[in-house]
Amino acid sequence: MQIYLEALLMGVIEGLTEFLPISSTAHLLLLGDMLGFEGPPGKTFEIVIQLGAILAVCVVYSHKLWGVATTLGDKRSQAFVRNVLIAFLPAAVIGATLYKYIKQMLESPTTAATALVVGGVAILVIERMVKRVRVTEVEDLSPKMSLAIGFCQVLAMVPGVSRAGATIMGSMLLGVERRAAAEFSFFLAIPTMAGATVYSLYKNWSTLSLDGAGLIAIGFVAAFFAALVVVKTFIGFIGRHGFAPFAWYRIAFGGLMLVLLLTR
Repeated sequence: MQIYLEALLMGVIEGLTEFLPISSTAHLLLLGDMLGFEGPPGKTFEIVIQLGAILAVCVVYSHKLWGVATTLGDKRSQAFVRNVLIAFLPAAVIGATLYKYIKQMLESPTTAATALVVGGVAILVIERMVKRVRVTEVEDLSPKMSLAIGFCQVLAMVPGVSRAGATIMGSMLLGVERRAAAEFSFFLAIPTMAGATVYSLYKNWSTLSLDGAGLIAIGFVAAFFAALVVVKTFIGFIGRHGFAPFAWYRIAFGGLMLVLLLTR
């Protein structure tokens, strides 16, 4: 029974943290390390629960995505697709090239905890720096800005940096309004996470197993519903409170984990 509760908790954590600037990778790595969680063989559990989080974005923004898909002849829809694909390219190329080294980094809880603290400080600094807004819609991003945001996303290959945090903060530094920056991060997550999932499945194919299908199903469903809540409420929250609460959380949580890791 305990392992099922742990799978449920891991799924909830994945869903709650994937689209917030607090790093889902760091939370799963640190939580799994603390709990001693051992899911199904290979990376099956981690890979499939990510798909649950992706599905949540697709559901929440289904109207937007369907509208773009059915009006590809329209310049605004073309600009939307262009910007997402351009921003996706750096992670696709660099991720595939450096997969071996990234996988090694993912095995270090201390790296993840340190990055949480450093990232929290960076968010506080960037929030104070950003004054001028030039872009308020995803479609209005230029190809050059989209590519720059894509390179920001690459920073999230270091566990603890946060894909959402890197893309949102990078967007804001380029003059993108908070809401648009957060939404672009959501949309960019779809090809990025889907691509990472497919590539992980390919690289880990020989070790994948459906043993523990119940654990996988629990984690997937938990990640989906938790992510659904986050995606629906995140835009309104940052409109009222900004990103400072997430920054202070990162610093507190990362600091606590460092203490626990260094003293156990």
